[in-house]
Amino acid sequence: MKVSVCIITYNQAKFIREAIDSVVAQQTNFPFEVLIGDDFSTDGTRDIIREYAARYPDLIRPVLHPHNMGQNGLFNTLDTYKQARGAYIAAMDGDDYWTDPLKLQKQADFLDAHPDFSTCYHNALITYEDGSPPHVVNPPDQAPVSTLEDLIGEDEIWFMATSSVMFRHVIRDYPQWFLKSVSGDIPRYVLLAKHGKIGYLPDVMSVYRKNTGGTSYTDRYDDARFLKNRIEMYEGINQELDYRFNRQLQRNIARYYKMMLRSRQYRNQYFSRLLLAVKYLYLARPDWQERKTVIYEDILPPGLSKAYSSLAIGLYRLRKSLSAKT
Repeated sequence: MKVSVCIITYNQAKFIREAIDSVVAQQTNFPFEVLIGDDFSTDGTRDIIREYAARYPDLIRPVLHPHNMGQNGLFNTLDTYKQARGAYIAAMDGDDYWTDPLKLQKQADFLDAHPDFSTCYHNALITYEDGSPPHVVNPPDQAPVSTLEDLIGEDEIWFMATSSVMFRHVIRDYPQWFLKSVSGDIPRYVLLAKHGKIGYLPDVMSVYRKNTGGTSYTDRYDDARFLKNRIEMYEGINQELDYRFNRQLQRNIARYYKMMLRSRQYRNQYFSRLLLAVKYLYLARPDWQERKTVIYEDILPPGLSKAYSSLAIGLYRLRKSLSAKT
């Protein structure tokens, strides 16, 4: 088996038919299988999966869990991947779909021809449920090759749409820190980059739907629990990479401590916020203007900061008055 297409779904009855149809329409000169991992949907998704499995019994294998696996779909994904028999895995979210019938062929050909690459991805079109204008994920100058170093920065890894990615089935056992993360894509790409380079195909071959039922809408940057999970994930990545990129990853972790200062759980908790502010300043090492802002807003006690503000305003008015008299 050359390729295992792994469709990951939960309560996506509105979209799952289009996703499966786009996979069934693939034209290849090699055999591939389709695994559909459903995380105990309750909206009729499972009935649709069974319907397609009965229609294509030699192609589609349902992976229907008897209960919701949890962790934002992570364990559904891992269990589905574990059952894959292909040398390559083509990822697919149940609310996305492919638009090029040669997608699998193009990506498998690329990995066949480049044994030093672990992964390849292509451009994708983003569409929005709220009617916002669609646009592609990757710009015209997207780098044709990415390495581990390119994935380690101060911002999120977000230049690979999930359903655009095909990778070698080389990760059999995931580390414990990975299993705690609610974001499977980011740490998986890091682990894959340890096995080889990442290639880019500029063809737009899939549609990434941004809708309220999608996993991206579970990312809550005002929720301290989500932010703590991100911090733990990047600490795990730092350990995984033997602290070779410690400074960059510390700055990334610092971003989440700063966001936590404004989270709904901490924004009105002075003493808890004080500790977070100190951690942020230690990890980020920001310039003086940024340090001054954090000290004023988050470290000075509320009464003292108000007194400081009143004193500063008073001094400013006094200087202005004296200047006017002279």
